[in-house]
Amino acid sequence: MNIVTVTASKTYDIHIGAGILSTLGREAKKLGKAETVCIVSESTVFPIYGKQAADSLQSAGFKVVSFVFPAGEASKNGSVFLDLLNFLAENRLTRSDLIVALGGGVVGDLAGFAAASFLRGIRFIQVPTTLLAAVDSSVGGKTAIDLPAGKNLAGAFYQPSLVLCDTDTLSSLEPEIFRDGCAEVIKYGVLYDPALFAHLAEKGLAFHREEVITRCVELKRDVVTLDEFDTGERMKLNLGHTLAHGIEAKSNFSVSHGKAVAIGMAVISRAAVKMGMLDAAVCQQIIQVLKTFGLPTSTEFEAEDLYAYTLSDKKRSGGTVKLIVPKALGQCEIVPVGVDALKSWIKAGL
Repeated sequence: MNIVTVTASKTYDIHIGAGILSTLGREAKKLGKAETVCIVSESTVFPIYGKQAADSLQSAGFKVVSFVFPAGEASKNGSVFLDLLNFLAENRLTRSDLIVALGGGVVGDLAGFAAASFLRGIRFIQVPTTLLAAVDSSVGGKTAIDLPAGKNLAGAFYQPSLVLCDTDTLSSLEPEIFRDGCAEVIKYGVLYDPALFAHLAEKGLAFHREEVITRCVELKRDVVTLDEFDTGERMKLNLGHTLAHGIEAKSNFSVSHGKAVAIGMAVISRAAVKMGMLDAAVCQQIIQVLKTFGLPTSTEFEAEDLYAYTLSDKKRSGGTVKLIVPKALGQCEIVPVGVDALKSWIKAGL
């Protein structure tokens, strides 16, 4: 097992290893006084891992209640969020109690935002069960729900008290869901680590899971330490995401987040070549690795469609959208682009 420590507004550990879900209760006990733990999960994950999580917590002396909602991005909305808050109130959780987010990114975002909001903040533990959540959304304290106008438009920066990543849970993922997480893993290689990128290019889907997850978490830890509230360096983690959110929204979320991020990285890489910022050979390397992992690199949507959705992106500031543009493997730049010029970038990458 590997342990990575994050030092931000709250200091917490991220445990990464096989078979560690059974330690949830013991580790939760170390966080301080709590009597009740609410497991927040969704309808796909809870039947697989809910009992194991609950048994571990109950064995440690906790009273356990569970809030389970329908799986999918469509549940990350204001209605389910309020249902969860009311559930916490009805079960009389106090500020000393705990929430456990058991699942992927949707669960972590929703449960984390509820933890930040209920009683003005109670502690929560992230237990990611997808690769995407393990390397990205469970670390760093971004929590949110979607609004009709766009993704993640209501939320809070709120750090967990512990992240427990049992790599055995990844074995239950459908191949398509696992590939979604691979897009975020590839992103870290493009952003910061040519050696990681080379390992992924060589090994493909057979990459060493514990080592790669640990490396991605270390990289995100370093970024969060420098820029917890997403005003500078942390913005680079949005590589591919501005277009990805547009693709997701335009498709009514039939295109998954990981696939949309893969397309977004390919589009911005091709655009960077045409703008004279990236060598064409490097662009081809990025696209080839995405293809090696079975990820898409193009979209049927028109530039006009994607442009309309990017205008409501939360990273927009006035008349400017900040694009994350690769200049070399391991080197990306934040490029402010006026909204009038944004369409040209999108067209150049499509």
